[in-house]
Amino acid sequence: MTTTLKTAVIGVGYLGRFHAQKYAALKGAELIGVADANVENAKRVAEECGTTAYTDYRELFGKVDAVSIVVPTQLHYQVARECLENGIHVLLEKPMTVTVAEADELVAIAAEKRLVLQIGHLERFNSAVLALKPVLSNPQFIESHRLAPFNPRGADVNVVLDLMIHDIDIIQSLVGSPIASIDANGVSVLTKEHDIANARITFESGCVANVTASRVSMKPQRKMRIFQPDAYISVDFQDKVLSVHRKGEKEMFPGIPEITSEESIFDNSDAILAEAEAFLNAINTGTRPPVTGEDGRQALDTAIRISELLNQNS
Repeated sequence: MTTTLKTAVIGVGYLGRFHAQKYAALKGAELIGVADANVENAKRVAEECGTTAYTDYRELFGKVDAVSIVVPTQLHYQVARECLENGIHVLLEKPMTVTVAEADELVAIAAEKRLVLQIGHLERFNSAVLALKPVLSNPQFIESHRLAPFNPRGADVNVVLDLMIHDIDIIQSLVGSPIASIDANGVSVLTKEHDIANARITFESGCVANVTASRVSMKPQRKMRIFQPDAYISVDFQDKVLSVHRKGEKEMFPGIPEITSEESIFDNSDAILAEAEAFLNAINTGTRPPVTGEDGRQALDTAIRISELLNQNS
């Protein structure tokens, strides 16, 4: 049986507002309140979602079973730790924390208290990504581009922790192998942090990933290309398109097989809703969430390693 869980959202700016809307709409959730240090934000979203506004998230302790934490990255560790210590299941936005040590502590607390700690790597719930896994086998080379116009919302961290970390998480989940080495370079353009970066990640399996992220591009692009012995796979995260190209039985040229192609276009799905549903389901069933604290920690560790290389090479 599913239990209706008492939920709340801590931090209801641009993204947190959407989390509140999902909990307010889900049958398996009761939105008890929203908390934000900005009283106007809290009141506006609370009124919109028919719930109570708080300016201190600690007032939610003892009132809720689960929370989404959508505050600035520098506050992730403090807020998530206090929630976990008070027996509250946590859906924590990415990047998980500022340091790997902080991430390790959150994972340990969640395990000790048998609480769900899910990390908000939203691209995992993209319909094209979900359709990719059945056709994937032994990836050898991966190339990804995540380009976007500048948005001050993510400017509190560099482009690796802001944007590239999405692809880092997906690639590590697909390859499933430890990292052997990383090379990286980047440039600061509009901020004091790196705004465009490229990393070449070599895995112990032999797979190589060439990952590029930019937040100073004129047009958005979110694409990944995967090469494996039996196929070339292209994923367009933005337009929800999955293309699979394989070697056919006929010959295109003497000794060269023809290429057969299959393209799937997916409807726009609500990734935040799917993420919230998965979080609540993990709590109700006692199962691992799709993106665990360990997953978030792994992506953070790689992103920090890349960031350190960028600083060294600047």
